[in-house]
Amino acid sequence: MATAERPKARQSQLVTTYGVGSLFPAGDQSFMICGIDEWDEKWSPAVEEPRLARSLGVHTFRAPASGKRTGDVPVVRFPTYHYCPECRRLDSYWKFDAKKMQCPDCLRDLTPSRFVACCENGHIEDFPYFNWTHRGSDVPDGPHRMTLESQGASSSLADIVIRCSCGVPAHDLDGSFGRNALSNIKSCGGRRPWLPDASDEQCEKPLRALQRGSSNVWFGAVRSSISIPPWSSPNAQFVTKHWVVLEHLPESALAAALPAMIEGRSGLSVDSIVDVVRQRKGLDTTAQPSDKDLRDEEYRALVDGNEGGPLDTFQCVAVDVDLRVRDLVAQVSRANRLREVRALQGFSRVTPMVTDTTNPRLARLSETHLHWLPATEVLGEGIFVRLSEDAIAAWEKQSLARQRHELLDRSLQQRAAESGAPVVTAPSARFVAIHSLAHALLQELSLDAGYPIGSLRERIYAEEGQSGLLIYTASSDAAGSLGGLAALADEQRFADTLRTALSRAGWCSNDPVCSESGPSGTDGLNLAACHACLLLPETSCEHRNIFLDRVSLVGNIDSLTGGLVSSL
Repeated sequence: MATAERPKARQSQLVTTYGVGSLFPAGDQSFMICGIDEWDEKWSPAVEEPRLARSLGVHTFRAPASGKRTGDVPVVRFPTYHYCPECRRLDSYWKFDAKKMQCPDCLRDLTPSRFVACCENGHIEDFPYFNWTHRGSDVPDGPHRMTLESQGASSSLADIVIRCSCGVPAHDLDGSFGRNALSNIKSCGGRRPWLPDASDEQCEKPLRALQRGSSNVWFGAVRSSISIPPWSSPNAQFVTKHWVVLEHLPESALAAALPAMIEGRSGLSVDSIVDVVRQRKGLDTTAQPSDKDLRDEEYRALVDGNEGGPLDTFQCVAVDVDLRVRDLVAQVSRANRLREVRALQGFSRVTPMVTDTTNPRLARLSETHLHWLPATEVLGEGIFVRLSEDAIAAWEKQSLARQRHELLDRSLQQRAAESGAPVVTAPSARFVAIHSLAHALLQELSLDAGYPIGSLRERIYAEEGQSGLLIYTASSDAAGSLGGLAALADEQRFADTLRTALSRAGWCSNDPVCSESGPSGTDGLNLAACHACLLLPETSCEHRNIFLDRVSLVGNIDSLTGGLVSSL
């Protein structure tokens, strides 16, 4: 493939959207991103975030190769089954003219199969066309040349017919997407095509037929962390850049060597650098922190704030809170500078991990354990809001909060009974209300700041004793660096924005259906939430647009009482 014809993706997409094991559409072709043991590390720049690295059990992170005068991220062609749009022959692409990707008889470009077969453990293979066509029949000897024919009457699976030259009856694909449709056709072969040299695994999960462009073919397990003091300071950045040398120096030699190393550089201090090195060495010997531990540290840092210097990547300063919203809002902080690192630790297929099991089995990104994971960093700005703990605690005791929580909990239990998935505990009423408030506020901030809504992102802090939300720029392209979001934290402007957002949330164009409907959305994990009121683009919600309820926020639609913000 010529260089100009190579498929292109942003670095951030190769972690969040088209990560390892995902299918990347490139015009009329389809490729799968290879595992990181196939990547050339010299073209993948280091991305440092010690807290997150320790949490994920690696030493560092690396950004995907940019492809500009450097290497590219390797891919393999998948699915392997292709067909000719002229003669309709269906076969593995290497049995055609693999170099030109053409049918040798018709000289037409090949089209990749629309369908693949996946299991919940992350394995993926071609849809078993041969097994599907020959099911219930004795397989005769001789050549087998399959064709994929479309009847043209409609776009349904019943109009797609697979024939074989051996003479067995033709079969359409009607019913092939059922939950157990392939259970008697073919068992999972444990295939991992993103790891070209890896052997197949033993797997007992059933195969599911999916369209290769479907969103449930790949669910990335992305973990993220915001750089906070002391790791956001210029001194910590200096330590990160020279860590390969500094980690091996004893403290006495370190103090002697540093003056020459930092000579002529402003904002650096020998004592501060020594302190950061000491903390980082201590970090390497501590227990592996959980995601909750990282969030707790972030929340404390956001509450405490940090003015920082011009080179500090964490600058968060509290501002005055308008009298009109003080009954609900305890703190508003203007985050002029934020740095977020997002790392891909694995992926799943068919069922997203967050609603599958609390201890999901993630597909590996490499055949052997490596000391790094793919990640990207985003520099931006944001607004941190901490709600009044008294207001939250008082609302949690109200009957409406308990009723909505019980409704969501019953929905989770019903989902587990119907699908066989483990029972997942419903998030607290506090979380649902704060999450819903974040969505309403994010939409209004997007309108006021002029940011595309997909370039803003939420971060929820709703554990016991926490009641905060952070809305920040989440895009690494030009749309994520426009400026102006942090300015909306000013006293009067934020109060106006919040009140307008809550006014909009009080009524949805789908009401009363939206507010009075039972569990809805993905697996029934939303209550009163739809695309006309609370749902956001996938890039904006860290919880995949689930666990939302507008009624918990604004109260019953007939009286607008009982909600978290009903008093405003």
